[in-house]
Amino acid sequence: MGVELASDDLSIYEVEDGYLSDSEAFASVINVLDGVRMAPVLVAQSDRDQYDYLLSIVDPGKRMGPDEEALLATVLKALSGAVSKIDIVHHGSLLSNIFGLCLWYYGVDARNALLELITTLAAVPDKFLDACLHMLVVNFLPPRRLRESISQSRWLTRKKEIHNELRMALHYITVIIPLAPVKLRNVIDKRMPRYTDPKDVIVLFVECMLGLDNDDVGEFLGSTLLAKVVDLLTDLDVNITWEDVLQEEHNKGIFEMELEDWDDDMDNVAKAGTKLPMENGVLKGNAYADKLDGLMVIVCEHLKLRADSGHLLNVFETLSEIFRIAVLKLHKSKFAQFLMFYACSLDPDICGLKFAVLLTDIFVSEHEDPDSRMKAVSYLASYLARAKFISSSLVTSILKRLVDWCFEYCQYQDSQEKKINPQAHRVFYSGCQAVMYILCFRMRTILDVSHLRQLLCHMPLISILCHPNLDPLKVCLPSIVQEFLRQAKAGRLFKISTPYLYYDNSLESEFSKAFGGIERLDMFFPFDPYLLKDSDRFMRPNFEFWSMVKTTYSNCNSEGEDEFDDLDAPDFPENNTHDDDLDVDNGDELEFSMNKMSITPNPTFQHPVITNFDRPSRMPARIRPSVSPPW
Repeated sequence: MGVELASDDLSIYEVEDGYLSDSEAFASVINVLDGVRMAPVLVAQSDRDQYDYLLSIVDPGKRMGPDEEALLATVLKALSGAVSKIDIVHHGSLLSNIFGLCLWYYGVDARNALLELITTLAAVPDKFLDACLHMLVVNFLPPRRLRESISQSRWLTRKKEIHNELRMALHYITVIIPLAPVKLRNVIDKRMPRYTDPKDVIVLFVECMLGLDNDDVGEFLGSTLLAKVVDLLTDLDVNITWEDVLQEEHNKGIFEMELEDWDDDMDNVAKAGTKLPMENGVLKGNAYADKLDGLMVIVCEHLKLRADSGHLLNVFETLSEIFRIAVLKLHKSKFAQFLMFYACSLDPDICGLKFAVLLTDIFVSEHEDPDSRMKAVSYLASYLARAKFISSSLVTSILKRLVDWCFEYCQYQDSQEKKINPQAHRVFYSGCQAVMYILCFRMRTILDVSHLRQLLCHMPLISILCHPNLDPLKVCLPSIVQEFLRQAKAGRLFKISTPYLYYDNSLESEFSKAFGGIERLDMFFPFDPYLLKDSDRFMRPNFEFWSMVKTTYSNCNSEGEDEFDDLDAPDFPENNTHDDDLDVDNGDELEFSMNKMSITPNPTFQHPVITNFDRPSRMPARIRPSVSPPW
């Protein structure tokens, strides 16, 4: 390799045909470095001029044409062979220029020469490692003016090339320098974007950083990279307030119908001036939601890549620990938890099972604090209800563990205690509500399988739900109780005596508020329909919307309405505390179409009490219709 020189250029030698060879460039650079390696007052003017000219070649602020870039590449290669001559004190200006160079401005040859120099400098003992790592991490991001064009095809190609080159350089450094991973972790921590940074900064940096996890560098760094990403996700998540998600009173009609019904009602919507859901809340106009959406895309793509390469299980173990430490403790996380949902969907047999068992273990453990147990069982119920990829067999086995725990809890209660105390027994009530919530979604699929049906029918549900002192049917969310009892009646799970039809379809009750506590964990359904537009494509194929659920009463008034008659259906015990004699066979209410059933509470939490048992209930969720927007 050589470069054409002007007559007054760096080399003082005569060169054939006006070109400087690599060996000649190396000799010239050595002379220049040696010429200024002394006290400034002792440096000859000619040597100073040669050094200044070297600085002008390695100028990070200079716009370069092809010839200038070729000269830069030659000088950088020469410097790589002369690193032993570079001194921090006497060549400080040169080092500053080198570490200030931006890879994004140069072609392949100059980039390769620069990265070769950086990796060579990093290997010099106790001198340049920190600066080299910092320079490489800084180049995760293109300059600000280039970020505006990064979506163009030519820049997308260059982005992939540069990110790969950076990762290769970091891989080389971490392999040959044992201390490099520790220092790299610190550099990444300092340069890690914050939730207040622009979306493109966050996405580009994390995209390059997660690429390190696909390499051996990820093994050196352990769980650091994923932990930092999840921290950023949760920071964005908590800054999307519930006011951003729950709509104002004038939008309440939207959350009482399925999105499929919008085609029939667009004229009315236009007249009322009501916006579509995707134009409200987090779906549009919320900067934090937009950043979170873009970041979720990057992380989900990373998980898919790890799964395709056969390394998902290692990532999942790390992600599970991060979830337990960072996400589970978070007050009503809205979207970050869907990373676990998606990871489980990539490997249902192993990851899907492990997550369900993890949550169950936390709930039944007496060593966990009550809030953690309640959150864990809320995650578990929502997960088993919504995950299409979880088998009915696994759902039933988890249900059995929950029911067994609740049954055992009932055995130790004081039979003399007559007053319901939701706060004292809040963990128990959260378990009971979880069981009912799961069965609202999965009862039919369980009853359709003979051996699972027998297992479910032999669970002591009646003993738990009709416990004379605890009475969970009074304490759990009425809307869940109502839907559960309706399906249990239609599925012949047990025969429901008329007094128990008292439980209404209002969203909440004073009892449910009491056991839910200040965080309202009684209304926490963490895997409710996903609202982020771009990353929705990762969740939607594996997500069970309420409109898709096949309930036990789906075939009411049809030839198949007696298909569960062969079930062993024990009676609910009579309860004389209620005098309401409800007409359970009133068919007039059945005209209320299940297709319009919302799983979303009215934002004002003022649902009217509905006591007709055959009227379809509104399944509770925190914010949204039961079908996410068809993007």
